[in-house]
Amino acid sequence: MILPIYGYGEAVLRKVCEDITPEYPNLTETLSNMYETMYNAYGVGLAAPQVGLAIRLFVIDTTPFADSDEVTKEESEQLKGFKQTFINAKILKEEGEIWAFNEGCLSIPDVREDVLRHETVTIEYYDENFEKKTEVYNGLIARVIQHEYDHIEGVLFTDHLSMLKKKLVGKKLQNIMEGKARPDYRMKFANLKIK
Repeated sequence: MILPIYGYGEAVLRKVCEDITPEYPNLTETLSNMYETMYNAYGVGLAAPQVGLAIRLFVIDTTPFADSDEVTKEESEQLKGFKQTFINAKILKEEGEIWAFNEGCLSIPDVREDVLRHETVTIEYYDENFEKKTEVYNGLIARVIQHEYDHIEGVLFTDHLSMLKKKLVGKKLQNIMEGKARPDYRMKFANLKIK
């Protein structure tokens, strides 16, 4: 089922999310709905707060980045088919070169800005079968993980912008809160009912 994506200004997007247990109700259905919602909106990642759930859960599929002109052939192979569920994730380390990449967010339609992030991330998490893993990722996969991880910590990519850039996108953010954004997917806006 395709869920409405919560837009900038919704309180749940600012919550530090809670861990869940394997007994979390309807987890399989929640994951299925999140993937379906992400694909419907042409996203590469989606965190639970973006669908109104203040839980430490996000999903990623970086396949759309595989055909980008900005990636090497080697990275393209890594990106293709990289689909992963992250439950109760905890970033253990961010390291390597800090680099800029133009990011966007399904909760903040029509706003894209360069964000500085570390090249490599070490993350501990549970997969959809509640098997614990500790992995090291780099490049665009690491970036998507850091972006989605921010969501479960109550942080948005716009929080990483300079004061000047925040001011420049301020009107667009206000428009999203007022429901004036018109993405081609379902959204729930802070000051309106579900579109």
